[in-house]
Amino acid sequence: MHPAEHVADTAGEPAGNQGAGSRDAGGRDAGGPDGERSDLAAFHQLVGQLDYPMLIVTTSVAGEHSGCLVGFHTQCSIDPPRFLVCVSHRNHTFPLALASELLAVHVLDVADHRLAELFGERTGDDVDKFAACAWREHHGLPVLSAVKAWFIGRVLHRLDCGDHTGHLLEPIQAEFSGELHQLGFQQVKTLNPGHPS
Repeated sequence: MHPAEHVADTAGEPAGNQGAGSRDAGGRDAGGPDGERSDLAAFHQLVGQLDYPMLIVTTSVAGEHSGCLVGFHTQCSIDPPRFLVCVSHRNHTFPLALASELLAVHVLDVADHRLAELFGERTGDDVDKFAACAWREHHGLPVLSAVKAWFIGRVLHRLDCGDHTGHLLEPIQAEFSGELHQLGFQQVKTLNPGHPS
């Protein structure tokens, strides 16, 4: 919670006007930079407990393939169908994703943990990830053969999201075969990323 949203203190001072070292109704530091830091620490602890599904995003530009493990994403419209996927600015895939009109999005099953390791722990700066896995081409993009749930989306818009850029996708092709047991963030959070996110 931002300090401006804290409840007024017991002296009746309006929310957002507390001085440094004041406390909110829960006894937490409510004002100034220290309050902001403690709130952000709580936020990071909170989101660290979420278990969102993990994806691999792949793309190709001028014959160069790239792909990365992605946790920040969401469906954001049903009709018309739209999906937002966010790629870290530090990732090898980032400049290629910016230059591409299409992205391939793979929804991982628990059986795909090895692929999560490959695309999460290795960086395209040092290794050809696609030489280490089976893939086929759709719409000029590499699609991972082992993944049974994937779609290709046309980039409609890009959004600055801080240290990630969001790519708003219009799906143009999809495949889903069999039951999916999603690979979640909690199952991969101990991976050592090829690049810090």
